[in-house]
This record gives sequence, C-alpha cells and structure tokens, in this order.
Amino acid sequence: MFKSIHFPALALLIAVAVASPVNAADKVAAKAKPIATVNSIAIPQARFELNLKAAAQQGQPDSPELRAKIKDELIDLELIAQEARKRGLDKQAEVVQIIELTRQNILRNAFAQDYIKKHPIEEDKLKEIYEDQKQTLVGKKEYKLAQILVESEKDAQSIVALLKNKGDFAKIAMDKSKDQRSKAEGGEMGWTNPAAFVQPFGEAMIKLNKGQISAPVQTQFGWHIIKLEDIRDFEIPAYDKVKANLEKRMQQMAIIEAVKELRANAKIN
Repeated sequence: MFKSIHFPALALLIAVAVASPVNAADKVAAKAKPIATVNSIAIPQARFELNLKAAAQQGQPDSPELRAKIKDELIDLELIAQEARKRGLDKQAEVVQIIELTRQNILRNAFAQDYIKKHPIEEDKLKEIYEDQKQTLVGKKEYKLAQILVESEKDAQSIVALLKNKGDFAKIAMDKSKDQRSKAEGGEMGWTNPAAFVQPFGEAMIKLNKGQISAPVQTQFGWHIIKLEDIRDFEIPAYDKVKANLEKRMQQMAIIEAVKELRANAKIN
C-alpha cells in the first residue's frame, strides 16, 4: 500500500517525519479547510493539493476516484505516523537521522528551485553557448554500429571464425552476445560517436571501414566484435530541439557554482 502514495513516496520511517506533529502553517491550513481529521489532527487541504499536483505531473488525470484514493492514502499515512510516534519510533537514533536527511533533501530541492527562479538563464546566453558548441561539432562523424559482446577472448575468436565462414552477424549477436541492450536487435547500437564509448572500443570503431568487422577488442566489459554499418557527418540538432536540455544543464552548473560559493563563505572544520 505504501508504494502507491503519490507525494512524497517515502518509506514508512521517513513518513514519520513527513507527518510529524503539525507546524504552524499546517494548523492554519487545517482550520481553513481540512480534508479529514484523524484522532483530532487535521489533514490540511494544502497537503491534499500537493499530492494531486504530483499525480498530475505523473500523467494521472484528475478524477473523483483519484481524489478519493489520495484522501485515503493521506489518512492512512497520518494513522501510521501517529502510531509510530506512540511507539517512540520517531525517537530512535536512526529514524531521527533519516528524518533530518529527508528534511535537508527537501530544503535542497527548494533552494535549487528558488535559485533557478531568481537566476534565469538568458536566451542570448543559451544561444551563444549553442553556437559555441555547434562549432566544435562541425566536421565530426557519427557511426552506426553493431556489436557482439562475450566473456572471453576464446569465445570472441570463435565468433570471428564463424563470421569469416559467412556466419550471420545479427543471428550470432542474438544467440551469443551478453549485451542485453543490443542483443535483441541483432547487436544493433544505432548512431553514435566515439566519445560515447570506453577505450579501446572508441579507437577501434573509427579505424573500421563501412561494412568491416573488427578483431576482438577487450574492455572492462568483456570482448567486443564491432561491425561498422555506416558513417555520416554529425547532424547538428536545431537550437529549439536542444534548448530545454541546454538550459537544464546550465541551471545545474549555476547551482553547483552557488554551492561552491556557500562552501567558500562557510566555516567548515
């Protein structure tokens, strides 16, 4: 039952923290319009609305059934929290630390959202970064690959022998490869670039000609037989297609810098 709680989706011990004795804001909200009262403790409408909003963000349409479900879950959560406090679970050392970590994580997220709101990334800055990055990609190549990944060099050499004897690469990949992400597709990995791979995998793929199959290549994941199916100039996506991800990355970097500044001005022993 606990897994279905919409917001926050927390384990039982952390739920104790969320539904701990009501603060002043909760008391005001509860007097205004509680959705329910559980053993004299009101569950405020604001808490219900927060859950409803979280459900909408997860793609759940508003409905009487959803509202009833959220209300029931909040009642259950309050009942469990009350019983946990009766048993003194909120005083246990480990639970106290979990509560504090939960509180700090919520405050961290609130800080990040507030910082982003107060320090928006200007459109001109985003376009400037986009143009700079686009220039670094001019002339770059993309490679369409397939691979077969096995445990040992002996297995890899055996597969190379099969391929030289006109073995079907896709069928062998489906039968032998331990790469779960590509084996069902006959080893197909789609379009990518060398920077996306560990070495010496990346080095080996750029040395291949179209249609060529590599000798076994060892990495920390095992032994790879790589097939280069095609090669093309890197297709630089339009600004509108990457704007959201670029903005998010810049916001993350800005928050990292803000935290560095906090550390620089703090007394840490």
